[in-house]
Amino acid sequence: MPTPFRERIAAWLLAGRWPLLVLALLAAAACIVPARQVKFDRSIENMFAPDDPLMPPYRHLKTIFGGNEVVLAVYSDPQLLDEGRAGIERLQEISRQLKDTPGVRDVLSLAEVDTVLDKVALAAGLMQSSDVPEQGIVDTHSALAKRFLKLFEGYTHGSDGRTAAVICMLEPQEPQDVSREQTVNQLRDKIQRLAGGTVAGEPVMVADGFRYVEEDGQRLGWASTILLSLVLLVCFRSLRWMVLCVAVVQLALLATRSALVVSGLRLSMVSSMLTAIVTVVGVATVMHLIVRFREGRRAGLTPSQAFVLTASLLAIPVFWAIMTDAVGFSSLRVASVGPVRDFGLMMAVGSLFVLVSVVLVAPGLTLIGPHAPGRGQAWIDRALNQRLIRSVTWLLRRPKTIVFAVLAVSGAGAAGAYRLELETDFTKNFRAGSRIVRAYEIIEADLGGAGIWDLFLPAPSSLDFGYLQRVRKLEARIAEELRVGDGTDEPAVRTVSIADAVWAASPNLERKRILMRTATVSASVAAMRTHMPTFTAALHSEDPQTPGNFYYRIMLRSAERQSAAEKKHLIETVARLAREEFPEAEVTGFFVLLTNLIQSILRDQWLAFSVATGGIALCMLLAFRQLRYAAVAMVPNVLPILTVTGVMGWLGFKINMGAAMIAAVSMGLSVDSSIHYIQAFLRARRSGRSVAEAIGDVQQTVGYAMILSTFALVAGFSVLATSEFVPTIYFGVLVSLAMMGGLAGNLVLLPLLLWLVSWRERREEQASANSAGVEAS
Repeated sequence: MPTPFRERIAAWLLAGRWPLLVLALLAAAACIVPARQVKFDRSIENMFAPDDPLMPPYRHLKTIFGGNEVVLAVYSDPQLLDEGRAGIERLQEISRQLKDTPGVRDVLSLAEVDTVLDKVALAAGLMQSSDVPEQGIVDTHSALAKRFLKLFEGYTHGSDGRTAAVICMLEPQEPQDVSREQTVNQLRDKIQRLAGGTVAGEPVMVADGFRYVEEDGQRLGWASTILLSLVLLVCFRSLRWMVLCVAVVQLALLATRSALVVSGLRLSMVSSMLTAIVTVVGVATVMHLIVRFREGRRAGLTPSQAFVLTASLLAIPVFWAIMTDAVGFSSLRVASVGPVRDFGLMMAVGSLFVLVSVVLVAPGLTLIGPHAPGRGQAWIDRALNQRLIRSVTWLLRRPKTIVFAVLAVSGAGAAGAYRLELETDFTKNFRAGSRIVRAYEIIEADLGGAGIWDLFLPAPSSLDFGYLQRVRKLEARIAEELRVGDGTDEPAVRTVSIADAVWAASPNLERKRILMRTATVSASVAAMRTHMPTFTAALHSEDPQTPGNFYYRIMLRSAERQSAAEKKHLIETVARLAREEFPEAEVTGFFVLLTNLIQSILRDQWLAFSVATGGIALCMLLAFRQLRYAAVAMVPNVLPILTVTGVMGWLGFKINMGAAMIAAVSMGLSVDSSIHYIQAFLRARRSGRSVAEAIGDVQQTVGYAMILSTFALVAGFSVLATSEFVPTIYFGVLVSLAMMGGLAGNLVLLPLLLWLVSWRERREEQASANSAGVEAS
């Protein structure tokens, strides 16, 4: 029965319902403008821990060479290599337009190679001015043109002779007036006007990923609201409850987003699910309120009396449910990745704002306007309640057998977690038919690989023959040891550097005399610095932080669409070979970062899950003040999470960003219903109900609310299936499965565990019944 303390809380909410509702309206109005100013942190670097060993080489590369973000702009031109030069002239104009795009530092294409071809060759002493190819790079009679075409094949053009690629090197830092997304969008708009025009590259994937994440947040905001409203309208046949639920969720979301703006926190690729989390917590909380209030009305209470009873019964369970949500989400603060830590804080704050929103909105909207007389249950309600009662009878006939079967099935499912693999192909984060995936399919097929990464080595201030020869040896070892396993025997990693250009201009360099070699190399590099300054500086430059230290860069290309094992093998092999030739060599780049991105996010998730489990268990102990009930509350919520994760492994699904945090997040979401269930069970026991009667009562009340809230939330989350960003789809599906697993656990396993841990009370009840029977006889 409600305690005096709870009754005072309920009376206070009843008396202050109108001022609280006015305060809610004022708070919503104040939060609208700031909530629209939430920004996204679009940096991939921040997705890694500050002390991650991958970050120092990446930052070092950016410091030395001024950034390493590259966008490939690709189109098809049947006349690209025609000796009439129509294709090259078109390419020159296209390259100029792309170079003029804000945020683009420089471009490299066959047009630029064509411009410097004769100058580099002349500087290398290979020919006289009369020997320069008449048609430049497309001169089919020139051995020099053929060598340079072969050198840049796969970078500036495809082996088919019709696929043209413009390498757009982006500014190292975004100017204030243009974002990276705007740069990518402008490049895409320009190149898509051409036949087969498309863009690709890690910056494009990241920009599109964030755009999809932002769109998903907006879509979930309105679409899930509509779906939830329809479900609530069908379930309760009242606009009042639909408005109440939507108002609680929307006020909590506005307050949360405003708090992010005030605190300076930004959304990231992992925090796109914030709207979904707040929706789950809000709907689950309001659903219990609605069910309890309607029961009071059916019992003949006035609306005010029904509200006071509801508030008295739910004040403590709702408080502890929100607290466990906040504790579970806060467990992500132990992660080493900044955006993951921030996401944990955001979700904890969002959960607390749900509690504030319920206090401000629920009293007024529950009691505003006329109420229809308390009516009996609809046929669907009666049918559901009858099945819930029968389920108790069935469960209590063979409790130990069912518990053992559930544990055995869950254990077998959870064992699949050892088979889980990481998804390192970033293109798999997008739907198969999406624009970015189609672009990568074209580039992978026509250019031989869209994964761009880098190898940089200590170098002398002036490049000489001996040093470039060592580089050529390293490149040859990489090409020889890493081959594509498709029978073509093509190099799995393509390399290009200044050494390749020097040798292409002077293929017989080794045969020249020592002084001539030195002069040839110096003249060739000087010609490239003069006529291709940005590109040459991106391959050999001084470290501005340590003047006098120079570095040499080798650009690497490989297929993006490979398995995690294949990518890691490439990265590890290149690093090993490079350090055998140059002990201080470093391998880095977007390809390397994206290969390890999911592992970076996942690294701390089982630690966070353990912290969440421990923190929530402590809350349960404080709430119930009995260890057995705290333990019982944890089992039905831990098992579904482990089972869902394990089944993913058995089915061969890979872990992406949407699945990486599901364990810690689901733990905070699924325990709410267990709190309501056990609190209701203890109330029923205190009122004189037997263990079996208490379980039967709770199964009808709390169980009914759990079914409706789970159904409503799964319906609302179905909108995530329309996302273009696969991790969002994974998150929606996995959260839905976790909620359904939690529902099954709380309706099947939890009552059985309560029955089993109440063996002493049941023995006393049996003894009392036997004694009463003896006296009666």
